[in-house]
Amino acid sequence: MAPYQLIERPTPFNTKGGSTLPIFAVTPAHIETGTIDPIALDWAKKAGYKAESGSLLLIPTAEGHLGGALFGLGGNPSEQPYITGKLARSLPAGDWHIETAPLTANRLALGYGLGSYRFDRYKSDKPATATLMIPRDADGADIKRQLAGVFLARDLINTPTNDMGPNELEAAFRGLAAHYKAEFSVVSGEDLRKDFPLVHTVGRASADAPRLLEMRWGKKGHRKITLVGKGVCFDTGGLDIKPASSMLLMKKDMGGAANVMGLALMIMDAKLKVDLRVIIPVVENSISSNAFRPGDIYKSRKGLTVQIDNTDAEGRLILADALAYADEDAPDLMIDMATLTGAARVALGPDLPPFFTDDAELAQDLGEASLETDDPLWRLPLYAGYEKDIRAKFADITNAPAGGMAGAITAALFLKRFVTNTRSWAHFDIYGWAPSERPHSPGGGEAQAIRALYHHIRQSLR
Repeated sequence: MAPYQLIERPTPFNTKGGSTLPIFAVTPAHIETGTIDPIALDWAKKAGYKAESGSLLLIPTAEGHLGGALFGLGGNPSEQPYITGKLARSLPAGDWHIETAPLTANRLALGYGLGSYRFDRYKSDKPATATLMIPRDADGADIKRQLAGVFLARDLINTPTNDMGPNELEAAFRGLAAHYKAEFSVVSGEDLRKDFPLVHTVGRASADAPRLLEMRWGKKGHRKITLVGKGVCFDTGGLDIKPASSMLLMKKDMGGAANVMGLALMIMDAKLKVDLRVIIPVVENSISSNAFRPGDIYKSRKGLTVQIDNTDAEGRLILADALAYADEDAPDLMIDMATLTGAARVALGPDLPPFFTDDAELAQDLGEASLETDDPLWRLPLYAGYEKDIRAKFADITNAPAGGMAGAITAALFLKRFVTNTRSWAHFDIYGWAPSERPHSPGGGEAQAIRALYHHIRQSLR
């Protein structure tokens, strides 16, 4: 079964065979020592080509037609393992193959595929693109499923809220579940009030009803893995309203849900032997006469009372109910992902998402998976000394500790209160956005940590 994709797009790979043009991926040393095709070398020297990282030089035939290309890897290709992504956006339209490259086949093809992504759903002009022949020794099926997961996450985040509100996110979730024959269920609107009171509280002011989406796939008796993603389709900040400049990217506040769906796609498409459960609380944090207020106190699904000290700290509220619900099943591994705090961005920037866990073995495994997949992660501590900061004066805990320090840690400690039965848990505070173009990404909505997580889960089952 072909991987599910929200938006259909041309494949970045040539699957038909036939005639393809050669690409010589080279370092400066290849030019200096002359260890490439003689015709390409002669043209490179005449053009003064230095094989700088990401540079492209087209090679003509004797008749003046396009005959191939030189692609520069720079002096240390390992510094940019997915540099071939830049090829996908710089090659002329046509069918190509890599003739030589000091890169592994999987890195080469995955990099090209990641860099080929375009979000042109709202563009009238859709230019023709180049396709690449997947090297024979690459794992083509796995590369395509990873790309499908990444592209799904990117598409969901990039789609503006007028086309990706709670109704549309549910439709995408239903489509993913149906594609892989997973069980689907939803609790929405007033039906949330009893069992998921915090989800209801945050989403009740929106014209689109709040809801909790659930998917089950796999076989009972296999390792129980649960994924939870924050699905705030747009965040005004509520009554503690954000300034206009801070709302510009708030369509991406469902980035946790998008990434969890991308990871679930990879797991299901690979037919991993797991008992998979995916839970996504979906809301729009809007302003209306029935919006929740600063100073309100609400009881969570777990029974803990939460004092609302800032309505813009809504993500942890909906996650609290979802985590408590997921935790009742005592999974072997639970992963939650959320675009949760600005503090995480201040600490590590947009490209390096932190994760939190008390499981040292899991942390080590995730660190190794990050290095093996070149999918950056960094562990931050669940420092118990900050537990005092999430205590509230009139309730069990506050959703917005005073002081403004260690915000990513106190948010993680808040969530930890709702995970008591799970064998191993990790919380990922992702940004879900690439502010600028990189070789493997044109910028915009981004999948973060899911390739590393997919790799870890596959390895843990062997």
